[in-house]
Amino acid sequence: MGWKTTMSKLSETTSAELTDAGNTRSVLVFGATGQQGGSVACALLARGWAVRALVRATATDKAKELARLGATVLAGDFADPASIAAAMRGAYGVFSVQPSSGQGAVYGITDEQEVRYGKAVADTALAEGIRHLVYSSAAASGKGPTGMGHFDSKTEIEAHMRSLGLPNSTIVRPASFMELLLLPGMGLDQGVYNFFLRPDQVGQVIAVRDIGTIIAGIFADPERYAGRSIEIAGDQVTGKELGEKLTRAAGRPIIYHRFPDALLEQNAFLGKLAGLIDDGD
Repeated sequence: MGWKTTMSKLSETTSAELTDAGNTRSVLVFGATGQQGGSVACALLARGWAVRALVRATATDKAKELARLGATVLAGDFADPASIAAAMRGAYGVFSVQPSSGQGAVYGITDEQEVRYGKAVADTALAEGIRHLVYSSAAASGKGPTGMGHFDSKTEIEAHMRSLGLPNSTIVRPASFMELLLLPGMGLDQGVYNFFLRPDQVGQVIAVRDIGTIIAGIFADPERYAGRSIEIAGDQVTGKELGEKLTRAAGRPIIYHRFPDALLEQNAFLGKLAGLIDDGD
């Protein structure tokens, strides 16, 4: 089945799938003011689901926009188990995603905190009788140690979820976000583009909006996806193709280069990421 066909099927819902004993099903979405959670919340709302959005601050512009779109915005925090349990009580499903140390100092947390929060969400889902828990991991996670904390933390959360024997849970492992390709410092302002891929090496990416579409489809078809771990991607490109696509989009030449070996040797974080990509992880 091709990717476009899969996306089409995942986006289809019926009124029977959206009702539970006559009431619209509700999904608690973590990280609803962030990229993944925001895309999931919008996709669910567009398909008629009742969405609960757990946010730290209900007065932010993003939280107000969620409320305008129809979400029920609830104040809560990963560090406050009581707020998580209260927000989850009576919900049909939960979308679980946590901040990660890989997000940098602004949004990132320690790997230990990510593991603790991810496990707490799963534990609470079990205690509250949640009928479908969907957890967003990472493409490099779930296959053994990587030596990178923000991937291994997700592997630990996955293992904990499986140990609980949750009757209906799904683990989704997105490829690299397409949006990350346009982070500052990649060289686009100088007519070049630097990234991890070798010129002829294939890598996978996914647009954040497509993650929301897929997650909404998973909630709509629990019997098909319960108990599964699924890797998702929207496109695959080589380094050379990235340069060609960016050239067309910019309307001027963009020359592709892999990050210099000297940089990858000096920066342990970037070097390990490059190693995982070279190994196909």
